[in-house]
Amino acid sequence: MIDRKKAQDPINFISVLHLTGDFYGKPFVLQGWQREIIEDVYGTINENGLRQYQYVYLEIPKKNGKTETTAGLGLYHLVCDGPGGQIYCCAAEREQAGLVYKAAKQMIAQDSGLNEILKVVDSQKLIINKQTGTFLKVLSAEAFSKHGINPTVIIFDELHAQQKRDLWDYMTFAAGSARREPLWWVITTAGDDPDKKSIGWEVHDQAVKIRDGELIDPTWYVKIFSTPEDADIYDEQVWYEANPSLGVSIDIDKVRQEALKARNNPANEKLFRWLRLNQWVALKRTSWLPLTLWDTTTRDWNPADLLGKRCYVGIDLSSKIDLSAAVPLFMPQDGIDDWRFLINAWVPEDNMRERENRDHIPYGEWVKNGYLNATPGDVVDYSFIRNSIEKMELMYDVQYYCGDPWHLEVLRQLLPVNTQRKFIEISQMMSGMSPGMGELERLFRAGMISHTKQPLGRWSFGNVVVATDGNENQKPMKNKSYERIDPIVALIDAMAGAIKLEPKRSIYEERGMLSLA
Repeated sequence: MIDRKKAQDPINFISVLHLTGDFYGKPFVLQGWQREIIEDVYGTINENGLRQYQYVYLEIPKKNGKTETTAGLGLYHLVCDGPGGQIYCCAAEREQAGLVYKAAKQMIAQDSGLNEILKVVDSQKLIINKQTGTFLKVLSAEAFSKHGINPTVIIFDELHAQQKRDLWDYMTFAAGSARREPLWWVITTAGDDPDKKSIGWEVHDQAVKIRDGELIDPTWYVKIFSTPEDADIYDEQVWYEANPSLGVSIDIDKVRQEALKARNNPANEKLFRWLRLNQWVALKRTSWLPLTLWDTTTRDWNPADLLGKRCYVGIDLSSKIDLSAAVPLFMPQDGIDDWRFLINAWVPEDNMRERENRDHIPYGEWVKNGYLNATPGDVVDYSFIRNSIEKMELMYDVQYYCGDPWHLEVLRQLLPVNTQRKFIEISQMMSGMSPGMGELERLFRAGMISHTKQPLGRWSFGNVVVATDGNENQKPMKNKSYERIDPIVALIDAMAGAIKLEPKRSIYEERGMLSLA
C-alpha cells in the first residue's frame, strides 16, 4: 500500500534545506532518482500502517549526492520523529562516519529554524534536538560503545570499507527491536577488493538476490546503480545509467577525460570501473593479466566445432581443497583460425558445500549450469578425471597431456598404455611455466585466443598472482593467489607443452599477411 502523505513529508522537509560542499548555499532540489527512492521507502506501508521497508540498500558511484541525501534524511528524523529517537551515522573509520554528520551540520548552519531547535556538539560529533531529546551521533568501527543503544535510524556509510563485521552485526542484530519503525540506510559504493569474505560483499550479494527475486524479504528495499561487467564501458549511455546525477553533480567532460585515461592504462581502467561505473573490481590485487582480456576474448563458437581437432591437454590435479582441471588447448588449424580452449574442472562435493557457505563462492550454481563437476566425498576421485580423458581421446586428436609431475603419475597409471605414452611433465618452476605464460599473454593481448563463456574460468583467471625474477620470467603462485587458479595453471601447462612439442609454423600460416596500406 502507498501512503502519499508519508511519502511527501520527508520530500517537503528536504526541499527547504540547502546543499553543502561544492554546491553550498544552493537549494536542495531533489533529482528524480532521489525522489523516487524516498517516495518508495517512506510511502510504502504494511497492513498496520507502518513503513514496510526497514532496510534500504543504495549502491551508487561517488559524487552522485548520496551524502547530502542521507544527511537531509537524518535531519528529517532528527526534527520530525517523536521524542527519544536515536540516529547513528556508522562507518569503518571515524572520519568517514563523520561525513554525513558534517553535511548535516552545514545544512543546520544555513537554516535559522534548525539552529534554534538543534544543538551541535562538535567535540562529540553529536547533534541534539533540544525539544525532543532525539539525537544524531557518529559511530565508527574503530571505537564504539555497546551500551544504551536503541536506534530509530541507522545510516551505514560505505559499508564495503568495513574490515570487520562487529559494528554491522551489533547495529543490526536485535538493535531497534523496541522501535515501531526502525530504519537502516545502507549507502555504499562498490568494493575495491571483492574477496567475498567481507561484510560489504555479503550484504551486497544478499541485496542483489533480493532485487533479482532469488531471496524474498519484503523489509528490504534495494537500488543499485552500476554498469554490467559485460557492457561496453566506453559507451556514454552506460555512464548515465550508473550515475543518475551525471550532468548535475558530475561533469560529463570530466568523465570523458577519465574514460580516456582508462583506455590508455589498465590501472586507470580499474579505477574507472570501480569509482565511476560502480563495479566490484580487484583493485588492490596484483594479478597476472587484466580481467578485461578474458572478457574481450570470450566468443560464442560451438564446442562441437573442435571435434577431431588436434590439441594439447593441460592437467592440474589436487588431492583435497584445490580444484582439479583438464584444459584442452587447440592451435590454429583447418577450420580454426585462432587458438581455442575449453575448461573441465572438478571439486570434492563435501568441501564444495563447506566453502560455498563460508566464502560465498557459487560452486553449486556452477555445477548446476555445467561449468564445474562435483565428485562425491572430500577428495577428488581421479576416476572421474580418467573417464573425462578417455572421452577426450575419442573426441579430439590429443597430442600430449601436460602437467605437474607431482600428481600426474597417479592418474597416468589409471589409463591405457597408449594414453600413458602421451603424458609429459611440465616443470612448475619458472623455467617450465614462463614460456607458456608469455605466449598466452601475447595471444590474449592480440585477441588471437578465444574461449566460450565460463564463469569458473573467468574467476580463476582473475585470481592469478605471479612471481617474477630479474629476467622477467614468471610463474603462477598458488600460495599467493587469492582463490583457486587451477584451471588457468592447466591452461599454462597445455601451452607450455604446445610450445615445446608443436611443429613450428610461420606466423603467416596462422593469420596470413598483414597489409599496411
